[in-house]
Amino acid sequence: MNTLKVAIIQQHCTDNASDNIQRLQQSIEQVAQEGAQLVVMQELHNTPYFCQHENVDLFDLAEPIPGPSTTLFSKLAARLHLVIVTSLFEKRAPGLYHNTAVVIESDGTIAGKYRKMHIPDDPAYYEKFYFTPGDLGFHPIHTSVGCLGVLVCWDQWYPEAARLMALQGAQLLIYPTAIGYESSDTADEQQRQREAWMTVQRGHAVANGLPVVTVNRVGYEPDPTAHTGGINFWGSSFVAGPQGEMIHLASTESEETAVVEVDMDRAEQVRRWWPFLRDRRIDQYADILRRYID
Repeated sequence: MNTLKVAIIQQHCTDNASDNIQRLQQSIEQVAQEGAQLVVMQELHNTPYFCQHENVDLFDLAEPIPGPSTTLFSKLAARLHLVIVTSLFEKRAPGLYHNTAVVIESDGTIAGKYRKMHIPDDPAYYEKFYFTPGDLGFHPIHTSVGCLGVLVCWDQWYPEAARLMALQGAQLLIYPTAIGYESSDTADEQQRQREAWMTVQRGHAVANGLPVVTVNRVGYEPDPTAHTGGINFWGSSFVAGPQGEMIHLASTESEETAVVEVDMDRAEQVRRWWPFLRDRRIDQYADILRRYID
């Protein structure tokens, strides 16, 4: 069996970026000792989720790529012989910023990057203020541990994104994430949202016959403006197999690291049983390019 040892790092974030990064480093060291080959971290892991409100001064959090964070994680990847998936606030040019995942190869080089394509704009998630939609397309990143279909958070609701990654040979779908409960929603509504979030991604696993790795942040982060009750990030980072089977599910409330073995050969067998790619009616899908069919 061709197994890949995937590490997930589910962490809470404080206002102290140095502390956040130091704890991430410690967790990466820990999972390396446990045999991890691929490490996936949560969305915008260096800082609190700053998109809860609009503040031009927060653009100072952004950094170039390559830059300080890629240098730090590249050295760590090379020393520990790991592939690392990071999630950074990218400063591309003055006034031009992206929400960008960077994949670091085990020799410390940058294997590739993905700029978040779908940008939300909801109360407490004002990402359109900060992030320009990605322009690199949906293309998997080739690494020494496999071909990685890296997407980011809001992308996880869109089957088109997962499908395009699968059609280009992705062997694993990966979603760094920052999502949580809205304080004004009822407990029942909160649970419906969390379960829908897991269900849609497990659906991408089934529809494409691929494992899925999703890493979310955890813990409460207040709204600095006090206009909302802040966000209680629901954790629940998980690894699912190519039939949507849950291989590992993290806590809803606590930090957690885990090294999860993923059978990378199983996707081939599942696709033989369920040949969805074979049976696609590509001659009939032209209308998918339309916003809506009136």
